[in-house]
Amino acid sequence: MLAYTATTDSSADRFLSPLVDLYAIVYAEPPYQEGPQEVARFRESLPGEAARPGFSMIAAEDDGLLIGAAYGWTMPAGTWWSRSDQDPPSEIRDVDKFAVLEWMVHPGRRESGIGTELMHRLLSQRTERYATLAANPTSNARRIYQRTGWRQVATSTLPWGPPMDLLIRPLPMTDGV
Repeated sequence: MLAYTATTDSSADRFLSPLVDLYAIVYAEPPYQEGPQEVARFRESLPGEAARPGFSMIAAEDDGLLIGAAYGWTMPAGTWWSRSDQDPPSEIRDVDKFAVLEWMVHPGRRESGIGTELMHRLLSQRTERYATLAANPTSNARRIYQRTGWRQVATSTLPWGPPMDLLIRPLPMTDGV
């Protein structure tokens, strides 16, 4: 039976190991093609992410098996993505934003509305005025973001991956992803 669980802070601990397993499956696919090194980096970063102010996660489970998750935390006013090629407009930079860090659905469970529901639940109750995320420009997710109202405001290049599109969207979210 499909169930969604909202969690914050240390209550997310029970999902950390299954989340790493889901990450390894989802990000092994093109265009990401991540391997053990990237999965290890993800595993190491998870406890710190869950401890960030404003952390929130929605998990989708089917009979106790994690099949999808979306999470993020509050990016404080005056801050923006590291290594961005430009600042966002001041009305975005100067307010708290909700940074979506991950949005994953098991490949065998896609196109069933789980991803849409995860993002809706994650963003619909946020108090920040904007959501932001970084997306691989060649991914299927990037096309979904564009169709559902996210707009690109910059690009960021980290040492371990391709340039990422930095996207924003006003909140509250009332439709789709």
